[in-house]
Amino acid sequence: MALAQRKQDATDARLTAVTLPEGPAWLTRARKAALARVAVMGLPARRDEYWRFTDPATLTDGAAIPADVLAVEDDPEFSATDALRVVFVDGVFDAEASDDLTAAGVTITRLAEARDLTWAADLLGMLEERGQQPVERPLAALTTATATDGLLIHVTGQAERAIHLSYDRRVTDADVALHHVVKLDAGASVTLLESGAGAARFASNMEVDVAKGAAFHHVRAQGRDHGRRMNTHTFARIGAEAVFKSFTLSVNGALTRNDCIMEIVGDDATAHVSGACVGDGDAFHHDDTVFITHDAVGCESRQVFKKVLRNGAVGVFQGKILVKHGAQKTDGYQISQSLLLDGDSQFLAKPELEIYADDVACSHGSTSGAIDEDALFYLRSRGVSEKTATTLLTLSFLAEALQEIADESLASDLRDRLAGWLDRHQH
Repeated sequence: MALAQRKQDATDARLTAVTLPEGPAWLTRARKAALARVAVMGLPARRDEYWRFTDPATLTDGAAIPADVLAVEDDPEFSATDALRVVFVDGVFDAEASDDLTAAGVTITRLAEARDLTWAADLLGMLEERGQQPVERPLAALTTATATDGLLIHVTGQAERAIHLSYDRRVTDADVALHHVVKLDAGASVTLLESGAGAARFASNMEVDVAKGAAFHHVRAQGRDHGRRMNTHTFARIGAEAVFKSFTLSVNGALTRNDCIMEIVGDDATAHVSGACVGDGDAFHHDDTVFITHDAVGCESRQVFKKVLRNGAVGVFQGKILVKHGAQKTDGYQISQSLLLDGDSQFLAKPELEIYADDVACSHGSTSGAIDEDALFYLRSRGVSEKTATTLLTLSFLAEALQEIADESLASDLRDRLAGWLDRHQH
């Protein structure tokens, strides 16, 4: 009882300090409803089941922990991709650094400038609220309530260019909350890219509604900032014959928690979520938490996560596949693996299957191990240095996750980034 009271007191104290951003009536209603959800659920604590491996304290405390200021530099990720670039600096849209928010097949509106958008009013906060069952996600509701900006993206056809969201940070204690909503009409398609440090503490929601036959491709690179604390939530509703694919590369960061909640509601749909993570040092903690619900016939889902950890770094994976009654012909695949480059690092995994249909093919697996000494010896015996051999074997380990990226040019870009990071961090 005392623990419950302390949790309630911490929630009350945090919510007392919240001032809802201004906006049109429909947005204010969505924010107030989200704040009410937080008040009922309470902010997460270490004793909560889905936070048992990750301490949320620095994500829920009243102020961000200052981090070193980064040198101002262009984001190196996705530089070879033709994309409409949208820049946020310390959570504020930077018009001068951004391209014109006009592209064929896509309508883009800033959340801070939203007015009477019927489609957004029907969707914003709705997928987040649906994603609160059966697992409560109060930090997502808090972001819905407090986000001051973001993008409302309506994809009506085949987007000719990718959309690249770049998150830059210039001050030591930036505390940012962004909320994006993406709606794809039937048969539409778009590629959405994200990169950058974001803030000393960075929270973001993305709600994605993928209609029949539409295709959403998402590639995200998190890194550059050792002191960053980040929690992100991606909520997706996937219609019949639609495709949703999301990949995240994470390097650096003090604490990163990425939640992905996908609901497959149409027959013959495809939903893939994957990630590659590399962490160095005992200040590094990275948590991927995934929940996929199959509620339609003949659908496929894949979860592929690989983590490379050294010098006391901690990696977490929590993944669940829920197959509802009637979701026959489901094909669900889940794999989480870690490569521990020393004896001090940890990988904590919690794979789950919950199946209520009898004609399904679902599997999950989780492994943790060290560099293959035989493979290392083989490369060394052929004149490859130990440093280069370790990098090659590490990239080989991460390859399955990177193969989930549909665009080979994007995959190549991230492979080069990983190779550079590994080369700099080998001793």
